[in-house]
Amino acid sequence: MTRSDLVEELAARFGQLTQRDAEFAVKAILDAMNDALVRGHRIEIRGFGSFAINRRPPRMGRNPRSGESVAIPEKKVPHFKPGKALREAVEARTALLESQHKA
Repeated sequence: MTRSDLVEELAARFGQLTQRDAEFAVKAILDAMNDALVRGHRIEIRGFGSFAINRRPPRMGRNPRSGESVAIPEKKVPHFKPGKALREAVEARTALLESQHKA
């Protein structure tokens, strides 16, 4: 699902929202989430999951072309952890599709 798909879905579900209003709503939510993560805050959406910033420590890597060692600096990366309800829904859907495929 892309951002524009999300806007279309929101506008379709809520008839009182115009396409433009739905676009502003999606943009506002994503901007707020982006700002929170940039500030180092954790985002938790019950039933869906949580977003947090994980620290990757510095390490030594290898240049695959030359084979020489390369120092990789520390970095902070966004991380998503699905909530229990989302995990169970995905698992149930996957199991259903697999059982239909085998039949």
